[in-house]
Amino acid sequence: MEVRYAPDQNGFKKFTTDELRKSFLIEDLFEKNKIPMVYSDIDRSITGSAVPYGITLKLVATKKEMSAEYFAERREIGVINIGGEGSVEIDGKNYEMNNRDALYIGRGSKNVEFKSSDSKVPAMFYFVSYPAHTEYSTKHIKFSQSTPVKLGSDEECNKRTIYKYIHPGTMPTCQLVMGLTELESGSVWNTMPAHTHQRRSEVYMYFNLKPDSFVLHLLGEPAETRHVIIRNQQAVLSTSWSMHAGCGTRNYSFIWAMGGENQEFDDMDHIQMKELK
Repeated sequence: MEVRYAPDQNGFKKFTTDELRKSFLIEDLFEKNKIPMVYSDIDRSITGSAVPYGITLKLVATKKEMSAEYFAERREIGVINIGGEGSVEIDGKNYEMNNRDALYIGRGSKNVEFKSSDSKVPAMFYFVSYPAHTEYSTKHIKFSQSTPVKLGSDEECNKRTIYKYIHPGTMPTCQLVMGLTELESGSVWNTMPAHTHQRRSEVYMYFNLKPDSFVLHLLGEPAETRHVIIRNQQAVLSTSWSMHAGCGTRNYSFIWAMGGENQEFDDMDHIQMKELK
């Protein structure tokens, strides 16, 4: 497991492009038969993926970083499958996971295993985990059971649908809020006007991008922004003090996951367009 430490606002301003990418961008996700993970000191999130290709992949705790007997000993986990059909087995109970299905794994779940139904079209499990102070039941949320919210317009090039999976409206969690956003053809902007949320951090994972496409992800303080170029199936960490928004060379999808003190989806500190520099 890789460990990341985020800079403060002053240190951030002095970063080179490479330093920004090493601090905030997660490039090496979705490797076959591996579970790459990044542990961040930003709300102690863990971001990772599992692509089982002909074998079963077991999610285990790392002693050095987690000091736990098993991964979810003191954590909750949100999982979304962006690949072929698969399943997640939790303490002997099997959850069938189709494309764009989600799974909330509660604290205390000891055995977590990822499987693909067809190794030729493997499942691609993406997950984000935050510390949890109590136990809530594991729950499977099919794509058809998510809560869709349509936003944006053709004129502003940000017509999109937000699918809420793990949030207070569907289930109790300790910190985790998670969902998926899909932009329509011809739309490229997400989260614009931009915002911050002081009470929680966020992780974005961009996907459904073609090899020659990318997203320009904006971050930093409104009056002194920076950007990171993000390719397909890469993730970016966002601190509570940093704004976040993105613009792609074509439409795309992204999974968002939040953790922190507050779970209210609309509790955002919006930034006026004229304030951005």
